[in-house]
Amino acid sequence: MPDSVLSGKYLTFALGSESYAIPVLKVREIIRVSHITLVPHMPDYIRGVINLRGKIIPVMDLRLRFGFAATTTEQNCIVVVQIKTSDTQHTSMGMVVDAVEEVAQLATVDVEATPDFGAKLDTDYILGMATIKGVVKALLDIDKIISSGDPSGLTAASLEPAISAH
Repeated sequence: MPDSVLSGKYLTFALGSESYAIPVLKVREIIRVSHITLVPHMPDYIRGVINLRGKIIPVMDLRLRFGFAATTTEQNCIVVVQIKTSDTQHTSMGMVVDAVEEVAQLATVDVEATPDFGAKLDTDYILGMATIKGVVKALLDIDKIISSGDPSGLTAASLEPAISAH
């Protein structure tokens, strides 16, 4: 994807000691973690569902999705995003993150293409890499992270080389 397409506003957030960003246009709201109703037979990274003003929203723990250990702090929050489930369908999904950092405006010069790691590492869910205030952040394609049926390609180990490469 051309870097110029990736310029714009991004919501940055932390998972562990790493920082990530998603396009702010995907973000619907940010809420405190409240009661999450468990749903049986879901993958471990699906925490359950919440009732958000009368609408049932599934909630994913992004730490678990990326293979990090689960953790709970006062700064945890749910970022409600609008995801594309097909060419014509959109739905809301909650993502538990460790902490929201800021909304950052990225110019074309701030964004670099995703490095080629060779081998068979799937980096389709990384839109690009950006340096924001001296910290390299992976720009995530939240649609691909949420809709990917195989979480094995979305592990912390596969993200760390991308972040460390800069």
